[in-house]
Amino acid sequence: MMNFTELKNSNTPLLVDFWADWCQPCKMMPPILKDVKKHFGDKVNIVKVNVDTNQVAAGRFMIQNIPTIMIFKNGNIVFKQSGVMQAESLINELNKHL
Repeated sequence: MMNFTELKNSNTPLLVDFWADWCQPCKMMPPILKDVKKHFGDKVNIVKVNVDTNQVAAGRFMIQNIPTIMIFKNGNIVFKQSGVMQAESLINELNKHL
C-alpha cells in the first residue's frame, strides 16, 4: 500500500477529503466519495484526512474550513475547494486530470 506522499506524487489523481468527526457537513461526503470511486475505479485514489488527528497535514495544506476537497496529480495541487461537493462536480473536475 502506498503512503500519502507516494499517492500525492503519483500520475494517478488523488482526491483528499479533509474532515472531522464533529463537522456536520463532512458527514455528507462519504456516500458522494463512494459514488466517485465507483465511477472511476482504479483511475483515481481517494483518501480521507481527519484534521483533528492529522493537524500537521491540515496546517501544511492550509485547511481553514472543512470539508475541504483537494486533488493532487504528480505532486501538485490541481484543485482545492471547501464545502460539500456533489459527485457530478467531483467527477467533472477529476476528468480534467486523467
